[in-house]
Amino acid sequence: MVKFAPLSVSWERRLQTLAVLQWVFSFLALAQICTVVFIGLLFTRFWLFSVLYATLWYLDRDTPRQGGRRIQALRRWVIWKYMKDYFPVSLVKTAELDPSRNYLAGFHPHGVLATGAFINLCTESTNFPEIFPGIRPHLMMLTLWFRTPFFRDYLMSGGLVTSDKESAAHILNRKDGGNLLGIIVGGAQEALNARPGAYRLLLRNRKGFVRLALMHGADLVPIFSFGENELYDQVENSPGSCLRWIQNRLQKIMGISLPLFHGRGVFQYSFGLLPYRRPITTVVGKPIKVQKTLHPSQEEVDKLHEHYIKELCNLFEAHKLTYNVPVDQHLEFC
Repeated sequence: MVKFAPLSVSWERRLQTLAVLQWVFSFLALAQICTVVFIGLLFTRFWLFSVLYATLWYLDRDTPRQGGRRIQALRRWVIWKYMKDYFPVSLVKTAELDPSRNYLAGFHPHGVLATGAFINLCTESTNFPEIFPGIRPHLMMLTLWFRTPFFRDYLMSGGLVTSDKESAAHILNRKDGGNLLGIIVGGAQEALNARPGAYRLLLRNRKGFVRLALMHGADLVPIFSFGENELYDQVENSPGSCLRWIQNRLQKIMGISLPLFHGRGVFQYSFGLLPYRRPITTVVGKPIKVQKTLHPSQEEVDKLHEHYIKELCNLFEAHKLTYNVPVDQHLEFC
């Protein structure tokens, strides 16, 4: 039976819902619309606009892997405050981050749409600059999204950069320090495991980010976002099922995963693509000191990776009861 939203909902909550609706729309459809508009303009009297943009795009092609082009006014956009309050999302600091150092932060879990990572690292609605003064956050995103006209500029305005070695090197090698590069380690594949009560992370064999930290001497910071997997239900797709096989194949071909998720709607609570109103608490762990090693051995990478997993587990165990995780629940790695 469909459960409808009451007519007496406050304007504050309506604006929160609208803010999340535009973000979900941007995530799922804006890139495709931008592509259609760009091509469509070529067949109208405004064709010159697309040609000029294509020229600027070519000249600007390396910017996404050279730190991007963040726009503070858009990061402080009031709509992000309403989006943050919808869940709500909060940011918790457990240790200071030295502004003279650069950091590589592993963000866990991915969730369906990486909501916590976006709100905390790509907007200033959770007061990141005040909580971590002198630290400039960046977040890596699949490179293919930066090949989309107009949409690429929207992504860069929030501090998003391409997920490749050149992009990481540009940020982590900055001499002035104070840069934090966020990597959602589980990536698109981990999104297929995102459902309420799931604490399985795709991390056991993912060591590339550790090697990057060693090569550039960037301290590692574990981040766990409690509540990230609670935002959507997902069609059953257990490993070995036909659906999971299809999803894995599509992920290898396209580079993106296609979780069949559902949440609530705008005017009812029973089905739709909006996330549930459930709190997200993103806890930033203490940094792991990393000594710069230009050519790290596999043994060095494995040792630091093991240390990182231990610190991530400690972070989870120290805070899980505070955020309503059962005492007998522990992180699982695959």
